[in-house]
Amino acid sequence: MFSKRAIPEGSLVLVTGATGFIGSHVIDQLLQLGYKVRGTARSQEKGAWVKDLFDKKYGPGKFEVVEVPDMSSPGAFDEAIKGASGFVHVATPVMQNLDPNKGIPLVVNGALNMLNAAKSEPSLTRGVLTSSSTPRPTRIRMSSCNVIDEKTWNDQILDKAWAPPPYEGVPRKLAVYSASKMQSEQAAWKFIEEEKPSFTLNAVLPNANLGLVLSPEHQGAPSTVGWLKALWNGFASEDEKALSKNPPQYFINVQDNARVHVAALISPDVNNERLFTFAKPYNWNDILAIYRKNYPEHKFIDDLPDLGRDLSKVANERAEELLKRFDVPGWTSLEQSVKDAVFWA
Repeated sequence: MFSKRAIPEGSLVLVTGATGFIGSHVIDQLLQLGYKVRGTARSQEKGAWVKDLFDKKYGPGKFEVVEVPDMSSPGAFDEAIKGASGFVHVATPVMQNLDPNKGIPLVVNGALNMLNAAKSEPSLTRGVLTSSSTPRPTRIRMSSCNVIDEKTWNDQILDKAWAPPPYEGVPRKLAVYSASKMQSEQAAWKFIEEEKPSFTLNAVLPNANLGLVLSPEHQGAPSTVGWLKALWNGFASEDEKALSKNPPQYFINVQDNARVHVAALISPDVNNERLFTFAKPYNWNDILAIYRKNYPEHKFIDDLPDLGRDLSKVANERAEELLKRFDVPGWTSLEQSVKDAVFWA
């Protein structure tokens, strides 16, 4: 496992979004490998539980929390980055903005603030940006298929995100989120091309993250784990009914996703790459089958009609190769990922 590391064991790594689903797992993987980690949270109060969690698991002095109240403010990460050898920029508001004039600049500026801070830190040699599956084109459900690789971008989402008001509805919220991730990644690559910093950048593009929640008490059913809980509840509320319209897509186990982030950070042979953490395609009925098999005492809704399949062919081989550097055989299965996630049964 990692006979050569671009960042030596014991070095300090900055991880943004420490309280989030993906960010907390990235920190966990880094600590397991012997790194020191500084995590950002909007306040010390919000990040206190993360410090308590990792202090108990790894001992005091390995992890610290710093405040970054607004990542879009100029110089937001200038203090947080000091002394770090690498960064993993995960933080982003997920599905919170309907207005593209607010939601998209916040994410783009956050990424650029991180890159500018990294450029000014002499100790910094490596960085990873968490992008998203959403910078790829809309998923398809037909007999033909499209190929998703490092050259693929979802330009069509920009028209949906930047369409004139009214700013309302779940589709608009998803479009704004998608466009914010795409445009922040594009801005990051433009920065690398024009500024030519001394550090290496890689981007990880995950699809729906499923799996273990490190602290259900503090995180609840975060991000796409909330989708699983909504299905468990039979899409009972109005918000949950909207989720039932989610198209078939790929999933990734959140721990696998975190491992690829870390491998992209510390592997000397990974430079300026876009890494697709897409394990396998699934739809709601696949998860219902897993639910019925593993939780027969619970009454679930019937299978949903005409769901189709995501037939995209995704260039995920490189990401899986990096995952295997953790001495695991490959992607964690959908069934195991669902079982790991379900803390409410």
